[in-house]
Amino acid sequence: MNNQRWLSMSFFAFFFTWGVFLPYWTGWLTSTKGLSVTQASIIMGAGMIARSFSTFFLFPYAMRHMSLLRVIRWTTLLSFLIALAYLPESPFFILFGLTVLFSAVYPVILPGVESGASLLMQSEQIHYGKSRSFGSIGYTVALLLIGIVTAVWGEHTILYMMIIGLGAALWFFYQNAPDALQALPTSASNEQKGQLQILFANKPFLIVLFIAILLQGAHASYYNYGFIFLNDLGINGFYIGVILNIAVLFEILFFSQADRLFSETKTSTIFLVAAIGSAVRWFLIFLFPMTSVFVATQVLHSVSFGLAHFGFIQYISKSLPHNLIASAQGVYAAVAMSLSVAILTFPAGYLYDHTPRLAFLSMAVCSVAAFFLTLRFKGRFIVENS
Repeated sequence: MNNQRWLSMSFFAFFFTWGVFLPYWTGWLTSTKGLSVTQASIIMGAGMIARSFSTFFLFPYAMRHMSLLRVIRWTTLLSFLIALAYLPESPFFILFGLTVLFSAVYPVILPGVESGASLLMQSEQIHYGKSRSFGSIGYTVALLLIGIVTAVWGEHTILYMMIIGLGAALWFFYQNAPDALQALPTSASNEQKGQLQILFANKPFLIVLFIAILLQGAHASYYNYGFIFLNDLGINGFYIGVILNIAVLFEILFFSQADRLFSETKTSTIFLVAAIGSAVRWFLIFLFPMTSVFVATQVLHSVSFGLAHFGFIQYISKSLPHNLIASAQGVYAAVAMSLSVAILTFPAGYLYDHTPRLAFLSMAVCSVAAFFLTLRFKGRFIVENS
């Protein structure tokens, strides 16, 4: 298959499993393993902290010693084996350890695939949005299937779907892949510590990263408690899957048109729009905690997540040299996509146990902060170097 198609299928394979893990894992821990929301929040929060450290340290370390393709293959294999360990009945501390270990390995697949996308964007001018939309399709398929199987057989099937998804991903990643991903590390790419120093000395990059941290972290309540929130409203499992899919469908539409619509748009403008959409989304759920409003705000996922993510990926592709992209992607995955969500999961879990809608209000605060930070620095720091 050609490289565009390989990348599309890679996104599909990973995000199918992500559509099982991200929205349903907390609910699976509470419904199948009998944990409270607070206990599940502790486990998931610790897992996301482990994820942030592994993507920040483990992924760059692996990239210094292995090809990108080999990193993807090994992390997928280990993830599959760890998922099998969830099958027996386990007490809290075993679930805690398994989730921390799983979260340290499994999400590393994503910066691997995203780094591959950035490399192919530079070397072959492939369309990122086109391939990334297949990831959203995979996420959608997972949500629909989980909705069906949980409605018919119960929440315990969530784990089985994860195992099946990882098995399929493992098979795919061991097929033929683009040559660019099979290249062994060079002496230049081994200077990872120096690359991180260069990144952290780059003020525009730090500003963009911090705004991304706020915008992606603002999804902590949605990712961890969206399923539980709808379940508490009395929604059937199948319809919960349908509702969660609305967000992904609009995400697919966004990524399919993102390159055409936003390829020449400044990162600052992209982040401003994303922050506004994010703030509106969480404020509405806080003010009107009902099913109809939750459904309506799902449309804004393409803005709160999709636009913010596209803005960062486009920024590093345009602004950073080839040898810094993997490091930048690892930092983004570790800090913006993992650590920020992990940290916000703890207070959000406490607020959710107290009053569920307060958890979403706390997310709106992050969105507003991102808006004003972007407004403050848009002319001084956020610039693209073509």
